[in-house]
Amino acid sequence: MAAEPSIRSKAWAIFDRICADAAPEGVHTNPWIRDGDGTVRYEPDFPVLQRLLGVPLYLEAPTTTGVPALALDVWVSYELRRAGFAPDATWPRAEHPRILPAAIANLLRALKGKERDQLAKRLANPTPMKGVVSASANVLGKNYLKQVDVVMSDWDTGPELLISTKRMDSSFGKNAANRVEESYGDAKNLRLRHPLAALGFVYGLRSTILTEEPKKARWLIDLLQKLGREDDAYHAVALIMIEYGANLATIPPGDEAVDDGDADNPLVAAGLDDDTLPDEGEEVPATAIDEALAGLPAVQIRHDAVPDGLQPARFLELMIRRVIDATPVDRHEDARERLEAPR
Repeated sequence: MAAEPSIRSKAWAIFDRICADAAPEGVHTNPWIRDGDGTVRYEPDFPVLQRLLGVPLYLEAPTTTGVPALALDVWVSYELRRAGFAPDATWPRAEHPRILPAAIANLLRALKGKERDQLAKRLANPTPMKGVVSASANVLGKNYLKQVDVVMSDWDTGPELLISTKRMDSSFGKNAANRVEESYGDAKNLRLRHPLAALGFVYGLRSTILTEEPKKARWLIDLLQKLGREDDAYHAVALIMIEYGANLATIPPGDEAVDDGDADNPLVAAGLDDDTLPDEGEEVPATAIDEALAGLPAVQIRHDAVPDGLQPARFLELMIRRVIDATPVDRHEDARERLEAPR
């Protein structure tokens, strides 16, 4: 009898279906909107974000699985594909393996028949081929390697976009400051080696902080705003205020939310240990995915509790425009066309 797929494999299967349903046959909606006054703005697909955030709730996934924070990574990468960036260029990809260098993707497309099937099978192995594909992206900063959650990079450009995500659903007073302080140091480390890369930070926060610890909420929001104003840190910061039912608990008390794995294993983040995830790529029955999609808990995004400077729409617009502005006109042509032809 086959083993039961892990929580992480189940989450990936549901995440992938949500993103695929939102982009039938790989065709994404254009996120750029032209207002009546001629202003062009970015409009994120928040319904997809709400569904993705419901997945860890449905699976009752603890922080140690990486699934709660992973929902943010998947959404940001999905938005980059909506913006017109190449599907293989935005990591995590919409299919396994999640990190696939462009050169390998091009090779796979160029091969035919048996050769292509053999390579595709090797790449899709649940245990990543070390040095070829990966379950996570480690990027060298000025002083140390850092696991980065959402990445756009290629050998001939270096990193073009680096986005770190954090999530916190409980224990706000105990850990909120630590998460931001860590992120500030990570920003300086990455920015000093990759000054042209668009560097961003996305913080997911459960809305209960507004009533349970309002002073901490005001302090944290103020700190996040300041984090995006530093000349040598992040180019943009976003706050996603997540609201869901009191009867649902993503994070067990005392198991505070962090990013997608580097706090669980600092040797992985530093590039000193193997980052393979043996449960990646496990097959999940379509019926189980359908059942999950039908039972996803309701999640809302509290835009009203987020200042304009931290709104996700502003964040995505700044990051995407920065990538486009920092590259020649023959790069990212689809992304440029989408921006120049808004809805």
